[in-house]
Amino acid sequence: MERKKQIAAIAESEEERMLLVRVCDRLERAREREVPAATAFLSLREQALVRQLLPQCAFFGGTDGAERAVAFSLPEYLTREDYFDEDGPIACLRVRFYEENSLTHRDILGALMGLGIRRDAVGDICLHEKHCDFFVLSDLMGYLLDNLTSAGRQHLSCERIPLSQAEKTPQKLREVRVTVSSLRLDAALAAAFHLSRGAAAEAVNAGRVAVNSLTSCKSDRLLAEGDEVSLRGSGKFRILALGGETKKGRLALTVGIFV
Repeated sequence: MERKKQIAAIAESEEERMLLVRVCDRLERAREREVPAATAFLSLREQALVRQLLPQCAFFGGTDGAERAVAFSLPEYLTREDYFDEDGPIACLRVRFYEENSLTHRDILGALMGLGIRRDAVGDICLHEKHCDFFVLSDLMGYLLDNLTSAGRQHLSCERIPLSQAEKTPQKLREVRVTVSSLRLDAALAAAFHLSRGAAAEAVNAGRVAVNSLTSCKSDRLLAEGDEVSLRGSGKFRILALGGETKKGRLALTVGIFV
């Protein structure tokens, strides 16, 4: 009963509540039985919520640093490397196409959805000039190899590759140096996105701002180096470094704007 109360307190929708119930039940039962178990792919927000509920569980998306990841629980006798081997719950598919930069993330995802694949069965989609590597639940691999033949207007050739050979999309950050009156959320948000302090506070109060993937409704929340802040409809930034105090008594920050 205590677990249900915890979930009800943090879930923002019935769909999210049901997801958290399923994840917790699956992982807790596996832990009690001392067997391995993994969930479907979770978004960053879903991972953050699961981490609050089950601090002992771990996450892996097929490669280190993946954004979408499964939550998993392993008995003491099994390592992550052994569990996520070629017979593990995650597989990587490489699709090749012939015209450079002719497909987008949306094209690949649309082709998968068109085949009836659920969003939570797909992990990160890593797009490159003439190929794309993406992670899926392993039990879908045979179906995709047989049926994923096109995306957008491009013909695709598909092969399964080891997780270790997957090529991640380079993460691009545009560094910007700003000064703020304090490390409050509204102050950093205003500086990074060129908003008035009032507009930034209003966005926070409206639930449009997330810190480290969780909605934050406190304008006076203090940020720290490494925190990631997103504003719905505007983008996301990471606090890369805290500088010293300027001559005018303001704090210097280096932020990385995701591009």
